[in-house]
Amino acid sequence: MKIKITQIINNQIVETEQFQSLHSDGGGNEMTLLNLYPQITFQTLLGFGGAMTEASGYVLSKLPEDERQRVIESYYGRDGLGYTLARTHMDSCDFSLSNYCADDVPGDTGFVHFSLERDLKYIIPYLKHAKEISEDFKLFMAPWSPPAYMKTNNCRNHGGELKPEFYDAWAKYMAHYIKEYEKLDLPVFCISTQNEPEATQTWDSCVYSAAQEREFILNHLKPALNELGLSTIIMIWDHNKERMLERSESIIDGETNGIVGAIGFHWYTGDHFEAISLTHKRFPDKLLISTEACVEYSRYSKDDTHKNAALYAHDIIGGLNNGMHGFIDWNLVLDKNGGPNHAGNYCEAPIMCDTETGKWHKNASWYFIGHFSKYIRPGAKRIGHSLYTSRLEACAFVNPDGSLVTVVHNPSKDEIPFNLRVHNLVSKCTAKPQSISTLILK
Repeated sequence: MKIKITQIINNQIVETEQFQSLHSDGGGNEMTLLNLYPQITFQTLLGFGGAMTEASGYVLSKLPEDERQRVIESYYGRDGLGYTLARTHMDSCDFSLSNYCADDVPGDTGFVHFSLERDLKYIIPYLKHAKEISEDFKLFMAPWSPPAYMKTNNCRNHGGELKPEFYDAWAKYMAHYIKEYEKLDLPVFCISTQNEPEATQTWDSCVYSAAQEREFILNHLKPALNELGLSTIIMIWDHNKERMLERSESIIDGETNGIVGAIGFHWYTGDHFEAISLTHKRFPDKLLISTEACVEYSRYSKDDTHKNAALYAHDIIGGLNNGMHGFIDWNLVLDKNGGPNHAGNYCEAPIMCDTETGKWHKNASWYFIGHFSKYIRPGAKRIGHSLYTSRLEACAFVNPDGSLVTVVHNPSKDEIPFNLRVHNLVSKCTAKPQSISTLILK
């Protein structure tokens, strides 16, 4: 049995077809082991992906056509990151060019004025391309705000709540939006009730209590989806990890258990990996999806892309090891300023573009995410592992084709040795300083 290893060391990619043959473990390796236990399996992976926002689509539109195709293929092509998941926003979000709404005419229950003009210009064409080249494409969608007239503050921005008299109208609006996407051969796999329902933002936002979210999905959203024959999975929460368990326990009960199919979470308030684990144990039949993660320039340096990429490795490994089924990054591409963004909260993306020259480049995060998405494929099962030191981070999976994949992240500035051990075979390995490695055993 041989190991193929791919490494990134300070952004330099090193590939070795044969790192070292595994040999029979004769003992003497007790002090530096990374054990794999393929006989112990956990959750099944749904996949990895990113978000096609209006900002991403606008930036792509500024590139030459062949370069636009290359960018999409670098994410969703099998020779790229192998993404299979995508997320987009229902109506505008902060990473839109401005506030907009497909139908903001009060009383238009027949959706006479409904228009996907903005989506058709900057979002749908690129989602279609991604779907064409992806092996198992699944689309997630989330609203950032109902139309302004449906809200208590009469504004898409600055929070506010959905007025009770518009619960039914908003649910039908969401179902209609999904149906229109389905007509364009873009079925929506999963819909969130609301993006970040506890956040009052200066951009598109709407606040729901747990009781309000429960009422909305039980008596309005699910009936609206059923009425149009939609099998779209309903996701709750879609906010930060630290309250995902309490929120889920407040919503999921005997009446709603068969309605809620997924629980979404974001990474902005710290690790809270235990919260993922506890939620998985409490609701083992629900998909747990990290639906948004990005490096915000208001919190992190735009110049240290390697350090920023290490945030992804840490979060993905921590999530996977605690029951996460899928990971969706935020904007697929942004311009050199980290936008456009009508709210001014600029961020890093794995691919950044210069809209003036038409050139683009991959940040370190693109390569780091690829250590997971390229090699751990949809349908893979997480397997047991044990590691001799907390200075390394690791996760391990068995793919549908039987290959074993182990990702090892060394965030330290020291070289750290380890002996990979499986089936009583062992191989001497080294995690270079500030490196991420993927080891594939076939």
